[in-house]
Amino acid sequence: MDGSAERQPARCMSVKFDPVGRTRTFLLPEVDFDPKPKPGDQVVVQMGARRALGTMAPTIPPIAERTAPPPESPLRVVRRATREDVLRRFRQEQREREARRICLLKIRERGLQMKLVRVEQMFDDSKLVFSFTAEGRVDFRGLVRELASEFKARIEMRQIGARDEAKVLGGYGTCGRPLCCTTWLQSFEPISIKMAKRQNLSLNPSRLSGACGRLKCCLRYELPNAAGEQHAGCAHESSCSRSAGGCGSGCGGDCGSGGCGACDSRA
Repeated sequence: MDGSAERQPARCMSVKFDPVGRTRTFLLPEVDFDPKPKPGDQVVVQMGARRALGTMAPTIPPIAERTAPPPESPLRVVRRATREDVLRRFRQEQREREARRICLLKIRERGLQMKLVRVEQMFDDSKLVFSFTAEGRVDFRGLVRELASEFKARIEMRQIGARDEAKVLGGYGTCGRPLCCTTWLQSFEPISIKMAKRQNLSLNPSRLSGACGRLKCCLRYELPNAAGEQHAGCAHESSCSRSAGGCGSGCGGDCGSGGCGACDSRA
């Protein structure tokens, strides 16, 4: 009997932290829940060196098994959220809204060329994180001092890109579906206009740009393969079981019209 047959699937739980964010899979060690948790229940999870409050989401066993962290991972469910945990998070959300209001006022007062995207209070109250976008470098040292004096907390300013902004805020693409970066896309890969040319698409910037104002991420994983046939998953339903990679990056373009090991092109 091989090792894979002996390996027992890890107990996992899907947790969501934002209404527009993707679900994340956490290990569920020997934690006894009474009664049994159901989607919508709130839990406290360990995320590396810090803890966070999340909401249990429906768990699909095949996906949970594929995305489960390794047994030694620090991503674990600690306990069911208590009334004190929920109240703490409620107060933190109020503080986040107040911090956002004050930060926007101070940005206007100082004339800083930056756009505030999100304010997040760590669950342990250790610091406030301000995420923003900007075209170039921004001297925000004075702003940090004012915010630290106002909230008596450690302040972290985090500059993110336009694609990260869309990932945080969420939305819908021109296809009518939630943004890929918000739901399942794990990382941002380089995208060029050549990818649109290879697919014989109209080079209209308004049609090739996503909600972030950059070239759509799907231009990369909808590339045609060497045989000139598209197996894009998202563009052609029941064509490719690997919508995250597609034939453009999944098999290297070596498959023929009958499909290959990386792409299941047969419906």
